[in-house]
Amino acid sequence: MRKLAVVNMKGGVGKTATAIHIAAGLATRGQRVLLLDADPQGNIGHTLRLRPVHTFEELMTGEASLADVALRDVRPGLDVVVSTPAAFSLERRLAGEAQRETILTRRLKGCLQYDAVVIDTSPAMNLLTYNALLFAEGLVIPVGMDLMAVIGARQTLDGVLQVRELWPERRLDILAVLPTSVHRGNHATRATMEALERDPAVGKYVFQPGIRQCIDLSYATASHQTIWEYAPRSRAAEDYMKLLDHIVLGSAENKTSGDHYAAEERSAAPALERSAASPA
Repeated sequence: MRKLAVVNMKGGVGKTATAIHIAAGLATRGQRVLLLDADPQGNIGHTLRLRPVHTFEELMTGEASLADVALRDVRPGLDVVVSTPAAFSLERRLAGEAQRETILTRRLKGCLQYDAVVIDTSPAMNLLTYNALLFAEGLVIPVGMDLMAVIGARQTLDGVLQVRELWPERRLDILAVLPTSVHRGNHATRATMEALERDPAVGKYVFQPGIRQCIDLSYATASHQTIWEYAPRSRAAEDYMKLLDHIVLGSAENKTSGDHYAAEERSAAPALERSAASPA
């Protein structure tokens, strides 16, 4: 089973859109997919216009099982676990739980009916994000075209390093650092892409060309559709299909050992700040 999480410590970088399109795209390729919203903002439910009876909060507290919580066949082959703002209380409610960072892994232990699980995460390194990282085996890190989003990517990589050091037996590969809203004619895009590409820890994971700026993606979200449903010939539809190809066919080339990654992280710690400070 493929276990993926979409993460960045900065919000507004396209995490939810990316999680939805990875999950829906895998489902269109004949896989049985679970899309799980671990962000209490609940944007997946809003985007797909879902009205759940049970939610992610109840799954995490054990009040409901995965079978009760998952909305079946939201799209053919795609089940969804929706989150709501009620999940903001989970940090406090689960504080006394034993091995609280692996609660999600235990709750999903019986999900063998799925070929893939895709998790959307909060823009914070909190308990819910740690649970997602400890369940996942592969990460996609969307990065918007501003330098603060690049700093968010660096903070995310620091969190990945921490997980690898604390749980060295767990596999956690970075599949792609994914530029979003890319417009090569824009100065902010050029400066951000240069900062990403120059960074010694981030640069090797940058997925080119990323997701190009496309108004149809906003219209698709407003219409509660995927980009392939709304505008299947758009730039965003093409770019997300290429990302799927990369995840399905090319992820093995992007795997790296924890020890190798840790060494690079320590040597490259100041690099992002230097890159961000350099003129474009």
